[in-house]
Amino acid sequence: MPCQFRKLTGSLLLFSTTFLFLAPQLVCADDHVVQSGELHRAIMDTARARLDHIATLERLFASGTARKALRQAKLNPEQIEKAVPFLEDEELARLAARAEKIQNDFAAGALSNQEITYIIIALATAVLILVIVVA
Repeated sequence: MPCQFRKLTGSLLLFSTTFLFLAPQLVCADDHVVQSGELHRAIMDTARARLDHIATLERLFASGTARKALRQAKLNPEQIEKAVPFLEDEELARLAARAEKIQNDFAAGALSNQEITYIIIALATAVLILVIVVA
């Protein structure tokens, strides 16, 4: 009889210990810190922003003025365009903001052709340097 009592007590102890550790996980299985819908939205927003930043830089480097400036500086416009997607998100956002400001300033007449040429060369050089550093 004592042997059966020990087995029963051991089994009961094992069951209750296991239940104590698993119970909080079973109760809170659907209670996540971040809901999957919110996480999906955040990922989609980040991807959309990245694509917008890439498009902004591509528009700048594809313009006739930019291509001419890059060729004068002996930089390959195609190489710059291929390097843009390899930038990290933060650098991409920063350079896209600069590119947008350049385009707006140029459209408003606030920049001369020579100024925009220097700025485009500086941006292109920054793209190449950042990609080289990351690689």
